[in-house]
Amino acid sequence: MSDRVNFGSRLGIILATAGSAVGLGNVWRFPYMAGENGGAVFIIIYVACVILLGIPCMISEFIVGRHGQANTARAYRSLSGGTPWALIGYMGVLTGFLITGYYAVVSGWCLQYIWASLIGHLNGDPEYFRTYFSELASDPVKPVLWTVIILGITYLIIEHGVRDGIERASKLLMPTLFILLLIIVGASCMLPNADKGIAFLFKPDFSKITSDVFLGALGQSFYSLSIAMGCLCTYASYFSKSTNLTTSAAQIAVIDCMVAILAGLMIFPAAFSVGVNPDSGPSLIFITLPNVFQQAFASVPVLGYIISLLFFVLLSLAALTSLMSLHEVSTAFFQEEMRISRKRAALIVTVSTSIIGAFCSLSLGAVDGLAFFGKSLFDWFDFITGQIFLPVVGFLTCIFIGWFLPHKLVHDEFTNWGTLRGRFFHTYIFLVKYVCPLAILFIFLHQLGFLN
Repeated sequence: MSDRVNFGSRLGIILATAGSAVGLGNVWRFPYMAGENGGAVFIIIYVACVILLGIPCMISEFIVGRHGQANTARAYRSLSGGTPWALIGYMGVLTGFLITGYYAVVSGWCLQYIWASLIGHLNGDPEYFRTYFSELASDPVKPVLWTVIILGITYLIIEHGVRDGIERASKLLMPTLFILLLIIVGASCMLPNADKGIAFLFKPDFSKITSDVFLGALGQSFYSLSIAMGCLCTYASYFSKSTNLTTSAAQIAVIDCMVAILAGLMIFPAAFSVGVNPDSGPSLIFITLPNVFQQAFASVPVLGYIISLLFFVLLSLAALTSLMSLHEVSTAFFQEEMRISRKRAALIVTVSTSIIGAFCSLSLGAVDGLAFFGKSLFDWFDFITGQIFLPVVGFLTCIFIGWFLPHKLVHDEFTNWGTLRGRFFHTYIFLVKYVCPLAILFIFLHQLGFLN
């Protein structure tokens, strides 16, 4: 498509694509994963995985997206020449679509916590916060309402297109996210005994390295970089022919790692300051942290209130930047495959994912009958997309790029048709052909319990 809209600037490319990667995976999932897996050693392995595996996989999706100049499904279809490899693109779109639905539920919780902070409801002892979250998750109305609201906000951005919607919003949201992050990090690191939390993040204890830690870091690197969700491929279809794919992937990886580490600096110094264990798991954000901020700033209650409020604003912004990219995957697909307007395609995605989100939310306790084989519908969506679709799509993409596509085509995209030196091309091909597929296979088998 020669008339396809591109991002308007290099800054727009970096901020929009980094916004896809920087989301709840960094601010919510990374801290509790680091807390459960030894802190500093987890971070070291995580950064290594991002460099050796994440960047090559990002470049691979960029190559498919920019060369195809179309939605993810069509891009793979055109490159595959009508072979079954085209299914990779459809799986990527489906994965992004399903994640949008249940991810919006968690994003909606963030909005509820902003509202609760504003009206003064986030005050109490640890048991109060536990009860508050439990009642929120099982409420039949509030989570559904907030899910629809955040998807509606996403729709208002997506309907305006690539430059006036996604790029403009990213240029506003990403700097705001960084500023909020730095403010909270500064406040957290000035607390008494904060040095223990800092040491936990930066002083490695190599005796804590296990296969679980390694595979956990490997899985987190793919999760946080939005690999295999169709996001990177879709955004790359809006790249210009002069965009340096390798440099862009490296810059996005640096931003991703910075945000993840800053999220740790935001949370663990405060947690250690009040004696909270760093391995509180997924409940760290919604149950443990409100209590941590309240205790840590007990001498200046208004400061604790402000920090808590800013934290949930930060969390909501991170969720929104990722939702934008997830939403765009499906919007581009419907727009191009059904030949309809962007607004209509975005509305279809918003309505359908709102329905998915509503059922996922209601399955957490508000409605009986939405649980199957011991898992809620929400948990099934998380399991199927995160532990099956993501590794399968990532694995197949590496095989497709490394073994199926002509190396000349890959080399041309990698070097911008010979205008770049491409010094790392052979290293990239080796990683994509051998290292990345094996690593993803280990993640997949580990998640299914075969390597425990």
